[in-house]
Amino acid sequence: MNQPSAPVAQVLVVDDEPDLRTLYELTLLREGYRVDAAATLADAWQQLQDRRFDAVITDMRLPDGLGLELLQRMQAQQRSERCIVMTAYGSAENAVEALKAGAFDYLTKPVDLKQFRAVVASAIHDRQGPARPAARSERAAPPSASAAQSALERLVGTSAAMQQVKERIAKVARGMAPVLVRGESGTGKELAARALHACSHRGDGPFVAVNCSAIPESLLEAEFFGARKGSYTGASADREGYFQAARGGTLFLDEIGELPLAMQSKLLRAIQERQVRALGSTQEDAVDVRVVSATHRDLAADVAAGRFRQDLFYRLNVIEIVLPPLRERREDLPALCDALLARIAQDAGMPVPRLSPAVLEQLAAQPLAGNVRELENLLHRAVALSDGEALQLDAAASAAPEAPPAPVVAAAGPQEPAAVTDRLPMPSDLQGWLDQQEREILVRALQETGFNRTAAAQRLGLSLRQIRYRIARLAIAAPGDEPNEPAA
Repeated sequence: MNQPSAPVAQVLVVDDEPDLRTLYELTLLREGYRVDAAATLADAWQQLQDRRFDAVITDMRLPDGLGLELLQRMQAQQRSERCIVMTAYGSAENAVEALKAGAFDYLTKPVDLKQFRAVVASAIHDRQGPARPAARSERAAPPSASAAQSALERLVGTSAAMQQVKERIAKVARGMAPVLVRGESGTGKELAARALHACSHRGDGPFVAVNCSAIPESLLEAEFFGARKGSYTGASADREGYFQAARGGTLFLDEIGELPLAMQSKLLRAIQERQVRALGSTQEDAVDVRVVSATHRDLAADVAAGRFRQDLFYRLNVIEIVLPPLRERREDLPALCDALLARIAQDAGMPVPRLSPAVLEQLAAQPLAGNVRELENLLHRAVALSDGEALQLDAAASAAPEAPPAPVVAAAGPQEPAAVTDRLPMPSDLQGWLDQQEREILVRALQETGFNRTAAAQRLGLSLRQIRYRIARLAIAAPGDEPNEPAA
């Protein structure tokens, strides 16, 4: 019995240069697609009015207008075609504008045909689902709905804020636009990135997560772009970078705000041109990845202060997803506690402990500045210290946080300097005294965040690198760690 053949995908190519239009048509015909072409905006719109397509590929500049106008008309009529926009080399602003207007993806001229085929295939698979071009039936299918739903369910919570986050993830997953996930430490930014990946047509591809703050500056380029044998001391073989490892999938750049400026420039070029050059190589490799980045920092403020490149910020922040802090969705606490306790019990091979209403009330009274990560730490300690089936919160953790000392308000009128300085003892070793004060503040911030360095750094207005340096210099050890000698 003959199997019904898969429908042939239909593509509309819009370009006013006859040679390029012919090149694109021949390339797509060889891939098994049915191709129509147009040289003007008016001709393209007429063809769109006459029939439906699976994908539309349009140049940005046309004799009678901009390809962006075509995209905006399609969006206004809620058409289902995926639109790919072609921009001139270096026109990053046009690409960002197109992505914000709803383009599935963009290509930079001169177009790399291998990349061209990959982007068109991605757009059609996202549009058609299992349907295939006639000559390329071996391509991978989109991820199953159950996998996407499972990934979304890991973002626990039914509050209005979390429902909005899930709806936004499901919506923006359809395209290729870069996404910036913002939120305080411990809010689940990586879980959101994984859900975005799972809901996209790239869900069956790799998901590569990179903690930008954990890579030594001297190794950043090799880690991101790969290296050839002998390109640096210790490079005994060719190795792939994160961009190559994420081909066909999603590259998640966590703590993107911690990258030094020199690396930001190289990252910008890789994202714009979709090409990377490994250390020691003379050739660039095309890479097909979707970039999702995350930060707890205010990148707009970092741009204003000169700590983050403005052009990279606009390239990464095409679409923004903001995760709410736990204090703004406390109605999700019971569901979060149930999910976290189930995971803790599974890891420990024990029955799921019972959470009493009294303990839930105690947890709700906590400031939870470290968000879900701090809540998980509290529950871990409660499980470890509780006797029997019912949980009991650690007394130290459940105690109300100590109120900060009242600020000293200067009285009106002039005041003698001695009125302030007389209140403090005169130290014989000023540096030692200052170190002790700094140590006490750091230890307190770390204890209140369950020794989560990222959350403690945020509370103190420090970067992760700054707090790591201070912890090492002052020999602060987490519970259970061996104390170190103070750093010089």
